[in-house]
Amino acid sequence: MMTNQYAMQDPPIQYPQPKFEDQPQTPPGLARDMVPKPDHGESSYRGFGRLAGRKALITGADSGIGRAVAIAFAREGADVVLNYLPSEEADAQEVVQLAKEAGVKVAALPGDIQDKDFCKHLVAQSLSALGGIDILVNVAGKQTAVEAISDLTTEQFEATFRTNVFAMFWLCKAVLPHMPAGATIINTTSIQSYSPSPMLLDYAPTKAAITAFTHALAKQVVSKGIRVNAVAPGPVWTPLQSSGGQPAKNIPDFGSEVPMKRPGQPAELAPVYVLLASQESSYVTGEVYGVTGGNPIS
Repeated sequence: MMTNQYAMQDPPIQYPQPKFEDQPQTPPGLARDMVPKPDHGESSYRGFGRLAGRKALITGADSGIGRAVAIAFAREGADVVLNYLPSEEADAQEVVQLAKEAGVKVAALPGDIQDKDFCKHLVAQSLSALGGIDILVNVAGKQTAVEAISDLTTEQFEATFRTNVFAMFWLCKAVLPHMPAGATIINTTSIQSYSPSPMLLDYAPTKAAITAFTHALAKQVVSKGIRVNAVAPGPVWTPLQSSGGQPAKNIPDFGSEVPMKRPGQPAELAPVYVLLASQESSYVTGEVYGVTGGNPIS
């Protein structure tokens, strides 16, 4: 599935709308097994040199929003380090090949960012692979729907916070001493930060934490010439949803609740990350950009 992102067209029907097939996956899921397959910009994203010479570390880069960001960054001229879970290697290798075809330096560093020591190792290895880091993009996230608090385990609650919040903290803390003026950090929050779903009792608070963290860190590091912003997606067609992020019964109608009546595609998120990474957004810090299909963040 692809669309011409640069031709004027009707946004609500630009990409597939519900209903979708039932398609449960085992977490963390693979994009290649989704029907329809998500559009990450593989065939559509065109780069314009907006990130030429930049060096980016991207988590969750195998599929979904992270994959779309990796493809876009590479085609905009940035060297990239791609982080993902080892079980996602099949999807990740497709991204590695696409980034190499863009003519940039690419390093694949799989591992679990729930581990504090691995986060430190990931930054160290990224610095070695690229000769520096001036863009950090925190995309990787954990989302598992649980309808009743009585069924939400402490283990899941902790794992969600470790993946979504603690890892962001560890990576930011490790990378900031190495970032020059002009560098950027882009976090991934969610509309769940503003309008939480009852079945995402652990996930929604992590996104609220990311929003507040972004606002606070931006003020702390602006004097160093480093900008910190976040993107807040609405429902996006990624393996996160079909592998437990939504109850299986919700997948056929996924995205129908937003004004556009469809989920977003990862390719529709990537341009916002490119803008926030580029010097074009030089006067933007501490902001959250909503990409929600029509539901405002407030």
